Amino acid sequence: MSAESLGPRDRIGSWRRSFRTWRGQRPFWAGLLTLLGGLPIMYFPYANLTLGQLTVRMATTAGSGSLIIGVLLVVLGFTMWFQSTARVFAGVAAILLALVSLVVSNFGGFMVGFLLALIGGGLSVSWAPGAPPTQPATNGDPEPVIAGPVLSGNGLDDESMNGRHRAG
Repeated sequence: MSAESLGPRDRIGSWRRSFRTWRGQRPFWAGLLTLLGGLPIMYFPYANLTLGQLTVRMATTAGSGSLIIGVLLVVLGFTMWFQSTARVFAGVAAILLALVSLVVSNFGGFMVGFLLALIGGGLSVSWAPGAPPTQPATNGDPEPVIAGPVLSGNGLDDESMNGRHRAG
């Protein structure tokens, strides 16, 4: 093996670094929780539970509503990943769909889908992109620090701007 070729360990490390960078630029965990929240909401209304000879069917009259809510939550999870600029809309929509799923689909997928979608929506609304790294000064000289009172635009120091009047 030559020094220029990448071994399997180097390829995996390179993939992990690129995935970490991709994951840090978007609300990854919010999208994942929202996507996972949609799955039980879609699944449980169509599930058959077999206990020996007894088959229990979870079907409700709102099965199509559950399917629509679950599919929308999965789509919103992917939207959070691939269109991070729409994260606030996707988060609010995920929270509203999670609340609607309580009534429509077996208590929101027996509370599992409801809680996952609710937490994912909240994470999406609260996520903000990180600040870009700042470049240090190129000339190597630090900016000079000026001692003395801090003056605002009208020539008064900060102490006189706090609402109290000076005596004297």
